Amino acid sequence: MHTSDSPSSAPLAAAAGTAPQPELLVSSALHLMTHYSAQAGKDGACLKLAAVIERHLKALAAHADLSPVLRATCQQLAQQWEGVVDQALPQPPRRTLFGRLAPR
Repeated sequence: MHTSDSPSSAPLAAAAGTAPQPELLVSSALHLMTHYSAQAGKDGACLKLAAVIERHLKALAAHADLSPVLRATCQQLAQQWEGVVDQALPQPPRRTLFGRLAPR
């Protein structure tokens, strides 16, 4: 259960026009990553959690108050988490050659 002050709402504040403090975003991203890794070994990874981590990293990569090195690192990590999210998305069923040729 998330409230408006929860870590996952920090990037939303940036979208609303107020830039969140970078320390809050870093703290939130680290917390979320730790939670994700702890949950991944149990019942599999949570797609929503991975997507929130990606959003936090993208927000950090775009944050003007961060050093260029930290922004670049966050951009690279956001791309990696984007891959995690993409891989976790359900894939459409593959159709066989016969299935593609058969009338519907």
